[in-house]
Amino acid sequence: MGLNPTPIPRRFEGRSVLVTGAGTGFGAEIAVRAAQEGARVVGVHYRSSKGGAEQTAERVREAGSEPVLLQADIAEWAQVKQLADESFKQLGGVDVLINNVGDVAREQMSWRDITEESVDHVLAVDIKGTMACVHEFGARMLDQGHGSIVNIGSTVIVRGSARAPQYAAAKYGLLGLTKSYAQAFAPTVRVNIFAPGFIETEATLGRQDWQSGRGDQLRKLTPMGRIPGPAELAGTALFLATDDAFHMTGGYMVADGGYNMVGA
Repeated sequence: MGLNPTPIPRRFEGRSVLVTGAGTGFGAEIAVRAAQEGARVVGVHYRSSKGGAEQTAERVREAGSEPVLLQADIAEWAQVKQLADESFKQLGGVDVLINNVGDVAREQMSWRDITEESVDHVLAVDIKGTMACVHEFGARMLDQGHGSIVNIGSTVIVRGSARAPQYAAAKYGLLGLTKSYAQAFAPTVRVNIFAPGFIETEATLGRQDWQSGRGDQLRKLTPMGRIPGPAELAGTALFLATDDAFHMTGGYMVADGGYNMVGA
């Protein structure tokens, strides 16, 4: 006899949540989950996936929250500043920011294929873009008197990435900016990193290496025996923004099924 599914908690009742890169994949699921958990309003940010963002907004509405569509290229600091201004205005303040946007250099299959253009873009989005979001939203949260920021990191920093060293370098950079702003904003605004392991998003499932056996190999190496879809980890990512995480800042929380366990 199977267990009944766990009821979804209402951890964001009456709060405003903004998720960057919410048009597709993990970001979309985090936005929907925030709505399911009672968020008053959910900011659905996108850069170019307008159709996806509109679909996410519809799902947010169905879950009982008010969606607000917001467009910006976070690699441009001026656009982030404008995004922050618009978000605080249209959402009536921002209680929670989930910095989900990131470039993983998905098309690159080997370090030998690295290009200067790819390095520049990955660092511009993953480090500069995330820093701009933390800086601009965090400053406004300080003025507001409260707030929580969760940066989506990666367990790639544990093992590195022979496939895309620029991606591992960028995610490592998130540690430095997260700890720096966590110190700067304490005790008013908390800043943490949520680091998932592999997630079976549509983009991942469509990858050439994934289809040619890498997915099966990674499942065998994962103690929990499976790789979750994005919806399964959305609530975990949001945990760091809840009241239960009130004493966590500058932290790094991993959810990878035990894949990167480090022994003594």
